[in-house]
Amino acid sequence: MSNPNVATGSVWRLRHGDHEVARLAVTGADWPWMHADVERLPGFDEFRPLFAEQERAVDEEDWEQVDKCYSRIRSALTMTFPDGNPVAEFMLHIHDDGTAGWRWHDEPFDTVDQ
Repeated sequence: MSNPNVATGSVWRLRHGDHEVARLAVTGADWPWMHADVERLPGFDEFRPLFAEQERAVDEEDWEQVDKCYSRIRSALTMTFPDGNPVAEFMLHIHDDGTAGWRWHDEPFDTVDQ
């Protein structure tokens, strides 16, 4: 059975607090990465410089800066599956060309086994 969350055309949502700031319409998957076209909504422009900074850091292979950007993105934004349920953990890149790529997981990445 296929996962409806990864189906082409399914829409994931990005939120800042109670406000939806972007919709990610899935265009394909190359596990573990998802790919989408981004519909930027009011409120997204506040985060555009952060995603641009992250993209520059990746291009420059400045992994420490990539990690800082990741932390800032995760502290400010939440993501939901197409069914509206929250995504526990995600690593999101939104590119200036209106596309996005992300990885996600059902549990936080930094959980520690006890």
